[in-house]
Amino acid sequence: MLMEINMLFFQSFAVRCCIGLLSVLALFSPAWAGYPDHPVRLVVPFAPGGGTDAIARALSVGMTQALGQPVIVDNKPGAGTIIGSDTVAKSAPDGYTLVVATFAHAVNPSLMSKLPFDTAKAFAPVILLARGPNVLVVRSDSPYKSVHDIIEAAQSHPGKLTYASQGIGTSAHLAGEMFDNLAHVRLTHVPYRGAGPAMVDLLGGQVDMMFATAAAAAPQIAAGKLRPLAVTSAERSPALNNVPAVAETVPDYAVESWYGLFSPAGTSEEIITKLNAAGKRATQIPEFRKKIEQEGLAIVASTPEELDAYVKREEVRWGKVVKENNIKAD
Repeated sequence: MLMEINMLFFQSFAVRCCIGLLSVLALFSPAWAGYPDHPVRLVVPFAPGGGTDAIARALSVGMTQALGQPVIVDNKPGAGTIIGSDTVAKSAPDGYTLVVATFAHAVNPSLMSKLPFDTAKAFAPVILLARGPNVLVVRSDSPYKSVHDIIEAAQSHPGKLTYASQGIGTSAHLAGEMFDNLAHVRLTHVPYRGAGPAMVDLLGGQVDMMFATAAAAAPQIAAGKLRPLAVTSAERSPALNNVPAVAETVPDYAVESWYGLFSPAGTSEEIITKLNAAGKRATQIPEFRKKIEQEGLAIVASTPEELDAYVKREEVRWGKVVKENNIKAD
């Protein structure tokens, strides 16, 4: 009887020790070990319905599969992407809040005299997803059928022709500024709070044209509602090989859009690695690749370091354009 009591005592003591040891290990285990254990938020700094929104929603499907947790798109438009970006900059660096960054991410530091965050220090690069040209589009019933037609009309009536963009400092905006510079014309810029609202007004006849991202323009081109006049890449795009490049009429003209993911600065290397792998896996899903390539974009699926280097080059390039044209958003 005494032996049985002793055995029960030692068994109970052993169980308590194991529980205690597991508790101690849990306290010292890294936060990323169980990542992710709840949904991840993908902040899109534009309104729903635009190209960035479409890319993010396609990406979220593949990342959900890769991470095993829902990846939820959260649209936070406004202030040339600053509202959405600031949300992520001020979020916990735990891998649960990401921003879908675009051209504006590299331009805003030179465009804005004051930002609520330091772009170089507030974000950790995750992955450069894709790159591609913008497309100069007009309505299908527009009298303009070529880049030459646009230049001729703009020279005859300076400032009369209007072009929409998804916001000040976006690729659609600065594509127009570069067009003005190199073609020696003056178009009037009309900014919106995202590509979706801009596209609505273009289709409705409130503006004449748009240097739209390929992702935003492709569905309307396919539906026959928009006429593509030219792509903004230095050469023709494989996805729109029957559409000339602006550079064929305006020498040295070249603009491209890009899509990348950033997390808040301070996110652990282990979580960044998991997110990068999930992003790469999402870009390999056939449906995602087909969607991206149909829209004239090239999948990159870079390392975090490659994204960082690419954005720094873009900052230098467009900072010069912003300064030379005295472009300000505030």
